[in-house]
Amino acid sequence: MGGDHAPDVVLDGIERAADRHRNVRFLLVGDEARLKAGLSTRPKAAAICTVRHAPDAIPGDMKPTAALRLRRASMRMAIDAVAAGEAEGVISAGNTGALMALAKIVLRTMPEIDRPALAAIGPSARGDVVLLDLGANITYEARNLVEFAVMGDAFARAVLGLTAPSIGLLNVGSEELKGDERIRQAAEILRDSHVGANFHGFVEGHDITAGTVDVVVTDGFTGNVALKTGEGALKLVGTLLRQVFNSSIPARLGYLLARPALDRLREWMDPRRYNGAVLIGLNGVVVKSHGGTDALGFAHALDVAMDMVTHGFNERIRTGVALLGQKAAEKADRLGQNPQAVAG
Repeated sequence: MGGDHAPDVVLDGIERAADRHRNVRFLLVGDEARLKAGLSTRPKAAAICTVRHAPDAIPGDMKPTAALRLRRASMRMAIDAVAAGEAEGVISAGNTGALMALAKIVLRTMPEIDRPALAAIGPSARGDVVLLDLGANITYEARNLVEFAVMGDAFARAVLGLTAPSIGLLNVGSEELKGDERIRQAAEILRDSHVGANFHGFVEGHDITAGTVDVVVTDGFTGNVALKTGEGALKLVGTLLRQVFNSSIPARLGYLLARPALDRLREWMDPRRYNGAVLIGLNGVVVKSHGGTDALGFAHALDVAMDMVTHGFNERIRTGVALLGQKAAEKADRLGQNPQAVAG
């Protein structure tokens, strides 16, 4: 029931994605009368959906603290269904702050993870790139960056299908001495971890769109600024192109000649292809769709959630964190058996 055009966009998204997910059941939580009326005109969605009535809905401008008190709201009941094992994950186009707060409290952070992170996919010159954290954690420690890297590795494998995703830590420079103690410590741990062979080292802001690595890891403050800056840059490019091609008659003729290539560029940079930010590190899959998306964008968010479920995303995280602990224990044993190493 969340988003600018709910519930129609949700139902249209399921109708569009139904052919790809015929063996999946969707639990629709919200106004039963409106949902059933909508399903009556969308036969593909109706065939794979079950409706559960929720008397309330969380408004887009409601504060998370207030949303926590609405236990019969559609978003809360959908998350409760995941916590109860009735569903593998939840997808919402509603209030972002409320979704994050409710998911953290109801689903809780995985025992192996210190803090969850917000991750998303974006375009680069080499293909798609995973970026995290995008705002869930403003403050951080080295441990958090290491765990984000492990979760980003699992996300790239599950959603992008990469067998050996490269990982970079976003820094103010690529040199090993750049950055503060926390990021340098995180880099040292990652080099010695099970993802060490795929750890590229430090990357800079321009490396995100250049596709230097498949996974860019940073803190939530920096990641959110980078995300919003990238979104603004894409909008600026679109605005400038429109201005250029509308500037004169020859320019308009040039647009007609370039239109096929521009259409491919528009498709490649279409934000709907990247709809679906993911709150990872919780006991369940949580995908946040943009509130203003259309059916195509919501269908993409469904695809992201399905990839995470079918490819065992959370199990990949558990395995990765266990390997981190194993490496740490081995290093401690080595140091304990070598007094000179400890002194050094």
